[in-house]
Amino acid sequence: MTNMLDGLRIVEGSAFVAAPLGGMTLAQLGADVIRFDAIGGGLDYQRWPVTDEGVSLFWAGLNKGKRSIQVDLRNPEGRELIIDLITAPGDEGGMFLSNFPEGGWLSYETLRAKRDDLIYMNIIGNPDESTAVDYTVNPSSGFAMATGPSGTNMPTNHVLPAWDTATGLTTALGLLAAERHRSRTGQGQLAKISLTDVAFAMTANLGYMAQAQLTKRDRVPVGNDLYGAFGRDFGTADGRRVMVVAISGRQWRSLAEATEIADHLPAIEQALGVDLSREGDRWDARDAVAAFIAPFIARHTLEELREVFDSKGVCWGPYQTFVQLVNEDPRCSVENPMFSKIDQPGVGRILAPGTPISFSNVDRTRPAPAPRLGQHTDEILLDVMGLSGTEVGRLHDDGVVAGDAD
Repeated sequence: MTNMLDGLRIVEGSAFVAAPLGGMTLAQLGADVIRFDAIGGGLDYQRWPVTDEGVSLFWAGLNKGKRSIQVDLRNPEGRELIIDLITAPGDEGGMFLSNFPEGGWLSYETLRAKRDDLIYMNIIGNPDESTAVDYTVNPSSGFAMATGPSGTNMPTNHVLPAWDTATGLTTALGLLAAERHRSRTGQGQLAKISLTDVAFAMTANLGYMAQAQLTKRDRVPVGNDLYGAFGRDFGTADGRRVMVVAISGRQWRSLAEATEIADHLPAIEQALGVDLSREGDRWDARDAVAAFIAPFIARHTLEELREVFDSKGVCWGPYQTFVQLVNEDPRCSVENPMFSKIDQPGVGRILAPGTPISFSNVDRTRPAPAPRLGQHTDEILLDVMGLSGTEVGRLHDDGVVAGDAD
């Protein structure tokens, strides 16, 4: 089997979420992604969550399938090694992904002087390149003020680093687009992607900016309700909670049939002057609708609801903790072809995902573990950069590079 991005080589200088995710996304499609770190690890090498022994599960999760090289980045010779690695020859090399500042020894012009067709994808915070992270961008996007219990005026942050995630995936797309442009024109380029721009673009794409411009009204928090359609969480007989959603007409009919409320709907429509076949009217009448659904769900356990809802084609999902997810949900198991058990160095045997994309003509590969820090230092120096064994030995002796055993 041939991986779809076999032969593509990307050097990654990164920390935290967006840049490592961008590189891993390409690595899991077959690209050779080489991550360089300072000796001893970078800023995210010990980031939480960690094992009881302090090994970062965060780092292991976002670096699957990459190769790792440790270099003394304060040493001029170490910096020159990284420059040579980024600009190493090869038609499918010369691609650099980083969220480090684009300047000094890692400036585009410095690297381009060594390879004119270099592709450099640089992740920045704000468009003016001032500092921003997901947890400062999200409050600015408006979402935190529209999240939380109904009636509150306190902002609610999300736990998921959504804008980091969107930026990382967009970064992978941008690199592939730049590589296609280079393959057709021979031209490399510097591309920058701002975390804030990604967040604000999506805020506009979803219609929220236009809504604010045209109506001059702010969105208010509505708890767990789905804005603009019917969607609400309910408690079950066994103390669990489920979310049910009816956006399309088919979803609405399935929900009404499964929860046995169809006979009550004409009365709701007449009393409130709504047409429940319309998505927006279901939003307006959500409290009345929920009042009939709630008793049905409260009479049934989660497993009873699973049987009823699945048989009727209801769009729903259980609320579950991370522990419940990995122990109870068959979608998070080897029954799902995305997942496999892997032996992660320093961690043990864990369930890990490969690419979530399923192609009809290419088999999905098993996820590869994240490397040990510096695991591939020697092979990268020898095979990619063409150094001799003697040169590699001297670099180790001088403390310029380190392997996983150093």
